Amino acid sequence: MAEVQVLVLDGRGHLLGRLAAIVAKQVLLGRKVVVVRCEGINISGNFYRNKLKYLAFLRKRMNTNPSDRIFWRSGRAVLPHKTARGQAALDRLRVSDGFPPPYDKKKRVVLPAALRVVRLKPTRKFAYLGCVVGSSGSFIEFYVQNPNSPNWTIGTKVQVEYSDPLVFGS
Repeated sequence: MAEVQVLVLDGRGHLLGRLAAIVAKQVLLGRKVVVVRCEGINISGNFYRNKLKYLAFLRKRMNTNPSDRIFWRSGRAVLPHKTARGQAALDRLRVSDGFPPPYDKKKRVVLPAALRVVRLKPTRKFAYLGCVVGSSGSFIEFYVQNPNSPNWTIGTKVQVEYSDPLVFGS
């Protein structure tokens, strides 16, 4: 059997729902997808509105939801996760905050179809997923931004290239 190509996506600057939809399509097609820097994913709407929505969600769920798990739940919402095909697709999806060691030296890709600067007007407000999560008491901002933390990995300079629009749609 052929080796499955791993697609490493840089989540910074992408819109949450659009990125989740494109990633869901790719994992359903059989590609393994890794999304790094989930704390830099953007949510449209101002910070306060997104914070209130997230706090209402926390009242229903647990009080520790790092930003990578929020993106994972968004991806799960787009997938048919109750079927065997959807479960297999979820197994091909990996998400993380920052750059974990196996992926810090690999080339990262961005998706122009999900970029905030392409999809939102310049006057529209947006919030970072890491800030929304960090304002509610999560420790994820400390782990990603503190170089003394054991989870910190210093990423090398890697050229980020735009992906082929024919593969991901536009």
